[in-house]
Amino acid sequence: MSSQPTTAMSAADAQRAETVLRQLAPKWTTHVVHTIAKYGPEMRVSDVTQHFPALSQSYVSKRLATMSTAGLVARDGEFDRTAPYRLSPAARTLGPVYRALAQWSANHIDRTPQGRYDRIEDVLRRLQLADTTETIRLLSEHGSLRLTHLAERLGSPAQFAATRLNRMQADGLIARPDSRHGAPYILTDAGQALGPIYTALQQWDHRHTTPATPAVPAAARTLGSPAQSVRTAAALQRSPAPSAPFSHALVPQPRIPAAATAASYPSRGW
Repeated sequence: MSSQPTTAMSAADAQRAETVLRQLAPKWTTHVVHTIAKYGPEMRVSDVTQHFPALSQSYVSKRLATMSTAGLVARDGEFDRTAPYRLSPAARTLGPVYRALAQWSANHIDRTPQGRYDRIEDVLRRLQLADTTETIRLLSEHGSLRLTHLAERLGSPAQFAATRLNRMQADGLIARPDSRHGAPYILTDAGQALGPIYTALQQWDHRHTTPATPAVPAAARTLGSPAQSVRTAAALQRSPAPSAPFSHALVPQPRIPAAATAASYPSRGW
């Protein structure tokens, strides 16, 4: 197997990626996003339900409410149950994320024939469970780890960690080449190929996360005459820049395939 790291994420990045995955993972969310993108731009609950004969209108209503909480859809009439929903700006730019998920599924999980959006939701189901992304990050960084070492780094009881690792094995993300008791875990080829998915998730999240407003220096807020303002500005220019002990350089990310950097807006070509 290749020794190339799957992802250069930090532990904080992995936790954030897991949060984003949980926002996108609930069943039928991908289908609803695609339906509104294709038949919208606005659709009422009853309109969306018509495209899912197997679902009740009450279920679709609850799913849309969950998607609204996750910031994927919005409606103008907050207290009007008949008001239509529309995709949020964040949901309208999910195309690269969905394409990365679909491509990974086509390359590594081609087990049973299913639709494109079923494949996307299947991958989201595999990746959104607690500690999955952190486990992938740890194995990407260390190459192989035993159960006890993974449990220690995850801060989980060994029994809980073993349950999670068994599920990840069943999902084809990790493997245990040696069947002996206590043998270490490694990433499978599929697990090593997750970099483009995490890169697409991070780029999408960064695009729609509002950065904190920088604090205005007290001197710049001081009221006074124009001359005082000029002197204050000059003093600030002469002052050394404040140190940033917690800042760090951006970590280089894995390259996304050309297909994942095409159009930002979802369309029929998802």
